[in-house]
Amino acid sequence: MLLAISVVVGACEDPDLTVLNPNASTVATLSSSDVVLEKANIGQDALSVTWTEPDFGYNATAGYQLLVDLAGGDFSSANVTSTGQELSYTFETEELNKILVGLGVEPDTPTALDVKVKANIGGATSINSNVNSLMATAYADALDLSSPWGIVGSAFNDWGGGGPDAPFYKVQGSPNVYVAYVTLLDGEWKIRKDNDWGVNYGDDGADGSLELDGANMTATAGTYKVVFDEAELTYTIETFTWGLVGDATTNGWDGPDMPLSYDPFTDTWRAQVKLNDGEFKVRLNNDWGTNYGDTGLDGTLDAGGDNIPVTFGYYEIIVNLNDLTYTLEKSDIYGVVGSGYNDWGATPDFPFTKDFGKEGVYHANNVTLLDGEIKIRNNNER
Repeated sequence: MLLAISVVVGACEDPDLTVLNPNASTVATLSSSDVVLEKANIGQDALSVTWTEPDFGYNATAGYQLLVDLAGGDFSSANVTSTGQELSYTFETEELNKILVGLGVEPDTPTALDVKVKANIGGATSINSNVNSLMATAYADALDLSSPWGIVGSAFNDWGGGGPDAPFYKVQGSPNVYVAYVTLLDGEWKIRKDNDWGVNYGDDGADGSLELDGANMTATAGTYKVVFDEAELTYTIETFTWGLVGDATTNGWDGPDMPLSYDPFTDTWRAQVKLNDGEFKVRLNNDWGTNYGDTGLDGTLDAGGDNIPVTFGYYEIIVNLNDLTYTLEKSDIYGVVGSGYNDWGATPDFPFTKDFGKEGVYHANNVTLLDGEIKIRNNNER
């Protein structure tokens, strides 16, 4: 009887049933437990992390992530770096420094961190490695061009009811002079301090001079550069955009150009864009009056220079107008897709904008959603 029962039970087993090994684990190791980052070492390796391949109990393909958090944290606010299916990853100096700054680490201050590896199987199963302790010292990398001044009005943020004022940034080498790059609607605007009406300036005579509690200024819809001199109490406003033009861009050589955004943390202009096989140039205000190419393809911008060739792909471009240099590197682009936006890709995804002040953070601003569902994907690919 016992033999018969055994045979029956054996016959009912499912040979294809897969069960996760409850003891599956991965062990992570750091190349160093104390890292001092220096700006002079940009481009060099700073820290390597290696880990063992888990025994899941069946043939499983895992995707790995590296999590870095302040010591004692629960990793809910950790920086996350995806490494694909590789079992090691090396942070370069600049990359690791940006992670530290994003976590709030003060420059030149040794700070205790925790590092671990997370192995993900499918969308619901994951295991974590041991936690490694790391003492790391960051360097100061970002400019502090912030200021207490901003633009408020019906032409921008519904007089403050629709969000914070458009920020003014310090102008390097010009004390008391500030600049704002802002897209305005038809309406009125003023300059005020600390997002508050305690100190605000208008223009009583519409003559470019500012008066305390003065009259509202008027604006027509467009993108502008506003320069404010706090000492002289004057301002100027002019149409102003930098962008990419060419057959490698979405709109070809006729424009409108792919816009670049101002990054106050590096005093550069940058964007993440999809480019086609072709050529492009950088120009001001969608006009050929001021345009830059690269004669010699050496990374230096030349006024009226040769078109810049590029192959199809997704890129981040950074343009430094202070020294007339640029970089163009492959980069993922993230977007919103779904029945709640573009019928799951019938049109391009709504693009996220990179937060220049926080590594790995992106924003999708003013996206209009329909009743339905959405997901976030990269490079408009399923």
